Amino acid sequence: MWAELLPIGRDTRSRGYRRYAWTAADADCRAWFKAQADTRGLTYELDRNGNQWAWLGDPAAGDAVVTGSHLDSVPDGGAFDGPLGVVSSFAALDELRSRNAQFSRPLAIVNFGDEEGARFGLACVGSRLTAGQLTVEAAHRLTDGDGVTLPRAMEAAGYDPYGIGPDPERLARIGAFVELHVEQGRALDLSGDPVGIASAIWPHGRWRFDFRGEANHAGTTRLVDRRDPMLSYAETVLAARREAELAGAVATFGKISVEPNGVNAIPSLVRGWLDSRAADQSTLDTVVTGIEKAAREYAERHGIDLDVVRESFTPVIEFEDALRDELAKILGARGRAERPHPLPVLGTGAGHDAGILSGSIPTAMLFVRNPTGVSHSPAEFAAEDDCLAGVTALADVLEGLACR
Repeated sequence: MWAELLPIGRDTRSRGYRRYAWTAADADCRAWFKAQADTRGLTYELDRNGNQWAWLGDPAAGDAVVTGSHLDSVPDGGAFDGPLGVVSSFAALDELRSRNAQFSRPLAIVNFGDEEGARFGLACVGSRLTAGQLTVEAAHRLTDGDGVTLPRAMEAAGYDPYGIGPDPERLARIGAFVELHVEQGRALDLSGDPVGIASAIWPHGRWRFDFRGEANHAGTTRLVDRRDPMLSYAETVLAARREAELAGAVATFGKISVEPNGVNAIPSLVRGWLDSRAADQSTLDTVVTGIEKAAREYAERHGIDLDVVRESFTPVIEFEDALRDELAKILGARGRAERPHPLPVLGTGAGHDAGILSGSIPTAMLFVRNPTGVSHSPAEFAAEDDCLAGVTALADVLEGLACR
C-alpha cells in the first residue's frame, strides 16, 4: 500500500507532495482508497462532503467504530502526515482478520477531504462541513490562489458542490473515532516510545498584521525620511520569537505579502500572518497580546499604521477522557510484558480531523514516533518498525472497541 501511494502527487524537484483538494493528485489518492476498500470487500461510500468511507458491517447499524485520517498534503509536504493513518487503518483491519477477530460493532475507515487546507486556506474542510462547523455559504466563498472557488473546483473534479453541508445522520452512526497520526514533534523520540496517546490539541489561531507605510524610491530616499513598514514587520517577527520563548509557546510568521514588491522600492504595505499556539488559553493570550503590543510600539516609532485581524481561532480541544482511558487500558494490557512504563500521553499543537469531530462524537488519537520531529516537509519520517508498532496498537484498540 505504501509503495503504491508514494509516487502520487510527488514533486520531482522538492521531493515533497502536492496533493491538493480536487486536483488530479487528489483524484488518484481517492481512486487508491476505493481500490483498497474494494479489494477487502468493504462497502464503499462517498458522502455529501466528499469524504470517503469503507465499511465492514452495516453502516446504518449505529455505534460504529471509525478510524482513518486524510490523504491530502501541505505544499511540498511529507509522505506520512495523513497517509500513515489511512494506510495503517487498512493494515490494522488486515491484522484483525488474520486474528479471526469477531466484530460486534460496525467498523469503518475514512479519508477526510481537504484536511490540510493547502488550496483554499481553511483546514479540515471535509470534517468541518460534516460537523456543521463550516456553513455552506462560507464554504462556497472559499477561493484558491488562482481565483477558483470551491464549488468550481468540486464540479471540475466531478462532484456536486450543492449537496455539501452538515451530516448529523452520519455522525449519529459513530460511537467512537480513533485517528492514528505521525507525531509532529519529538516527544516520543525523547521518551523512547514508538507509540503514544493524545491528550489534547493546543488552542491555536492565525492573525494578520497589516503594516502600512509609504512607497518610495529605495535609492533616493534618505533613511530618516522613510516610512518603511518592513522595519516594523521585521522587529515584530523577532518579538514573536521572544514572546513565545518566554511563555513556553510557539509563534511563527510564516507567510508574507509585500506591495509593491519591487527590489528598488520601499514597500507601502507589508502584510504578515502570525500562527501561534500554546498549551492553554491564558498562555496563548499572553503571547499574542505581547506580540501585538510590541508591533504597535514599533509601528508608532517608524510612523507606520497597523491593523491586526484575527482570521481564525480554535480553542483547546480535550479528547474524551473515557475513550482516552480506554485506549490506555487496552494498550497497557497488551504491552505490559514489553514495556516497563505506561504509554506516554501527550498534547499536540497541530490540528486534526479528530479534533474537529470531538465536539460531536467521542474521539481519540494515537501518535507514531517521528525521530527527527520534522513535519510538513519532505524530511518527515517514521521508521518501518515504528509504523508497524502503530498498526499493531491500532489493531489492538479496534479489537478492544469493536470486538467486545
